[in-house]
Amino acid sequence: MTKNQIAIIGGGPAGLMAAETLSQLGHRIAIYDSMPTVARKFLLAGKSGLNITHSEDYGVFATRFGAASSRLRAALDDFQPDDVKAWAEGLGTETFVGSSGRVFPKVMKASPLLRAWLARLEARDVTIMTRHRWCGFEDGSLIFETPKGRELVRHDAVLLALGGASYARLGSDAAWVSWLRDEGIDIAAFQPANCGFDVTWSATFSERFAGEPLKAVTATSQAGTFPGEFVISQTGIEGSLVYAHAASLRDRLAKTGEASLVVDLSPGRNEERLARDLARQDSKASFSNRLRKGTGIEGVKAGLLRELAEPAVLSHPETLARLIKALPIPLLRPRPIAEAISSAGGIRWDELDERYMLKKLPGMFAAGEMIDWEAPTGGYLLTACFATGHAAAKGMDAWLKDR
Repeated sequence: MTKNQIAIIGGGPAGLMAAETLSQLGHRIAIYDSMPTVARKFLLAGKSGLNITHSEDYGVFATRFGAASSRLRAALDDFQPDDVKAWAEGLGTETFVGSSGRVFPKVMKASPLLRAWLARLEARDVTIMTRHRWCGFEDGSLIFETPKGRELVRHDAVLLALGGASYARLGSDAAWVSWLRDEGIDIAAFQPANCGFDVTWSATFSERFAGEPLKAVTATSQAGTFPGEFVISQTGIEGSLVYAHAASLRDRLAKTGEASLVVDLSPGRNEERLARDLARQDSKASFSNRLRKGTGIEGVKAGLLRELAEPAVLSHPETLARLIKALPIPLLRPRPIAEAISSAGGIRWDELDERYMLKKLPGMFAAGEMIDWEAPTGGYLLTACFATGHAAAKGMDAWLKDR
């Protein structure tokens, strides 16, 4: 039987997972990637400890994708967090569950896992063509700019797995948007996701506290209330707790022009106790001493109170206690998409059928971050990239058999 020739454009997690699935199904695969090596964003994520999935109850896990949760559900059902762990362990990478519930390789690196994965793909005759940049269509062929010049390539089916628009320097530059729009594909504009935000800090505050973490706090937005920590940056705020609220804060800024992240600086004490303990302090003592002795708050947390509140508010135990429990940090704008961990936007779901094939371009499929979905950090992003790559591969196989 003649093997089908399949092109996968994009060598990130979605594209590589699709290649693995398709090779197991007996297809001949060529992966094209514009960069000198594949999976660069995957490797970057692994530098700080690769978070491959999450251990929370799957029923909860599957809801973490916002408006796209229902559309992603079939793909996630077929490639769940336990499947991600089994896949990693099949490549010789043992995993463990961290205190946050996130799942990591024991080696805390992406490179050993990627090397084993690429070796397995090579053993299955998957061809990887680096420095091959897709540049659109011509007479039913794919156009590539290569080290040898311009090439036209035809395949039986094509999977697009080109990523979103964050970290463009690693290959996800969204250059493909114009080519698909020329074919009538509706694409939602890209926006930063899992991003920091700008805040109007005074020069004194930013110089003193930039880089300082706020630990053991909770933060509230329309997304809910979550515990964690975040970091004061030179221009604003960033970090995992901010990212958990990023989509809600970004959308509110776009809709109303205003948004605040409300922070509880002392989650372990209620407002009444804080007010009582502050009232006991010597009124002639400095603010720093009254705050430290009455609440245990000092350093960057104390600095943040000084930065955002009027002196009159800080001088009264009741108003200070209220502010400690709900300190609004007014935001200006999200940080640029080039700095974001991931992006929202991409190919709208209505353009895809249940097999992840573009309805207007039969034989062309899509997977990963180039589709319009987003998720918080914590293993959700990577799991959904794997799952959509796996689902699109099975969809391609079914379409080729039907054809």
